[in-house]
Amino acid sequence: MTEPTTAMLCVLAFAASVALARFAMLALRWRVGMRAEVPILAGIASLPGRYLHDVHAVVARKPESARMHASLAGGILLALVLATVLGIHGGRILGWLVLGMCAIAAYGLLLQARRRLPNRPAHLSGGKWSFLTFAFALVLGSIALATAAVLFGPSTASDIATIASLGCGLMGLGWLAWTITDGPMRHAVAGAAHLAFHPRPDRFGASKPSSALRTIDLDAPVLGAPTVGSFSWNRLAGFDSCVQCGRCETACPAFAAGMPLNPKRLVQDIAGNLASRGARLSYSGSPHPHIDSASVAAGPSAPLVSHIDSREFLAMAPETLWACTTCRACVQECPMMIEHVDAVIDIRRYQTLEEGAAPGKAAEVLDNLDKTDTASGRALSERLDWAADLSLPLISPGQEVDALLWLGEAAYDRRNQRTLRALVLLLRQAKVDFAVLEEERDCGDLARRLGDEAGFIRLARSNVEMLSELRFKRIVTTDPHVLHSLRNEYAEFGAALVVEHHTQILNRLVEEGRLTPARLEGRRVTYHDPCYLGRYNGETAAPRALLSTISTDFVEMERSGMRSRCCGGGGGAPVTDISGDRRIPDIRMEDAKSAGADIVITACPYCAQMLEGVSQARLEVIDIAELLLASTGASR
Repeated sequence: MTEPTTAMLCVLAFAASVALARFAMLALRWRVGMRAEVPILAGIASLPGRYLHDVHAVVARKPESARMHASLAGGILLALVLATVLGIHGGRILGWLVLGMCAIAAYGLLLQARRRLPNRPAHLSGGKWSFLTFAFALVLGSIALATAAVLFGPSTASDIATIASLGCGLMGLGWLAWTITDGPMRHAVAGAAHLAFHPRPDRFGASKPSSALRTIDLDAPVLGAPTVGSFSWNRLAGFDSCVQCGRCETACPAFAAGMPLNPKRLVQDIAGNLASRGARLSYSGSPHPHIDSASVAAGPSAPLVSHIDSREFLAMAPETLWACTTCRACVQECPMMIEHVDAVIDIRRYQTLEEGAAPGKAAEVLDNLDKTDTASGRALSERLDWAADLSLPLISPGQEVDALLWLGEAAYDRRNQRTLRALVLLLRQAKVDFAVLEEERDCGDLARRLGDEAGFIRLARSNVEMLSELRFKRIVTTDPHVLHSLRNEYAEFGAALVVEHHTQILNRLVEEGRLTPARLEGRRVTYHDPCYLGRYNGETAAPRALLSTISTDFVEMERSGMRSRCCGGGGGAPVTDISGDRRIPDIRMEDAKSAGADIVITACPYCAQMLEGVSQARLEVIDIAELLLASTGASR
């Protein structure tokens, strides 16, 4: 074995030793978490596929970042593996392969330098992350110098290259290994554990999103998550896997509106308190707007949320927690598959159920739900008042219908009554056998998003019991929040329901020729994807297929489909009423104007309310059912 290869192996052995020690320290952080049953061998076996397929599918949404990541990470890893083999066995061909991998990695390094230096974008974290380029350059230099020394034989130049390789390797690999516990490489090690033992394993390779919340034990000593230790250990690994790329930050509607929430900072708020109390924290990314976060860890047993304005130790401000619209844009964009929204809901559960700290009008809404089974506080018997002239058929036990029309809270709102009326007329025009409930309770979605898990469970159980006594083939609703609750979250209560959004059944009726729309010309339309229809349920095709039969001039907004911008109406945001620099629906309306549209088409009652309630001059907002009805020539 030659001296250069000996030096190369010594550097690798040193880095591996440091990395193992730092990994052990990192894993000890997660011991404060709750127990989680995970399939160890199956999880480890699934890791390569999850990394190469699912993670890279997200990374590939930004082509230059994907090229940088693939060439830099892939080139360095392959170079290290080949250099290890070269150090043991030698061989000129192998040496040239190592240099080839170094060249590929160098290309990625140039892309990274162009991305971070000298003008780093605001969404990318600085601090230790800014040293990554230099550390990788040292590692590449070490491998290339040692390999060159092997290839070009013993000489003074070879000896100098060997010494230089040793120095570069010790500094570069040593620094990277050291940052496994508190720095950039933490995400690599924690990310492997997170991907292998992910709390939502059904997210990987799935044809539809995994978005249903899981119920909690209401008899548990503590409800929700008051501290970092309230999360399971594998979820703590997920928070530690954050690469601080800022994709969640740029996707977040609350952050864009200057509300006090940055999802990247929120993850660091949680992960930071895994450190012992008093430890100095090094976060160099964008803060929560208008919030000064402390840089000293409070420790694993400290409250995650502090209601004290002056915070000496790291804690989340209540405004940060309640600014979230639960739109899952952050989850959709995260290359490490972190579950931000699940964490928000767990913390809200504690704040609502244990502390009674739901802000704004949230407490009033939850009280309404508890006393009247409606968010508005209106009587169940009033839900059908808008349709007195329509003589809607009521479903009864023993009667079988094709579709049970679930009206939702939209039935109490004048604007959305227009949508329901249009849908009823279309269903009658297509001769669909449908009926409605005489007294329909709330589905519980709003209670759950506001942290009232007890209220959600009560409503869900009542509805499941009621529905089990009725005979229908499917439930149809205009409300994506109802769709999500009944289709995905009632399954835990034994309900296997077929639930369709009104865009799905209307599109099918058009395809079957039971509805024959005429083309509407002269006005350009764009479609706003509701978060709970797109990101939560994966339905983006049916509304567009339906629009293609109606409009001759359809244009997409820049952010559409699964990456659509939220309207600000989800997660209880309208009732928690956290202020920002701007309003989220105003930003979305600007998106529509920038697309050159004349009309914004919606498919959600909350989206319609939010977009019609903007503070600026707005475009016309129409639900897709209203547009379809107009295209058939029918009268409302």
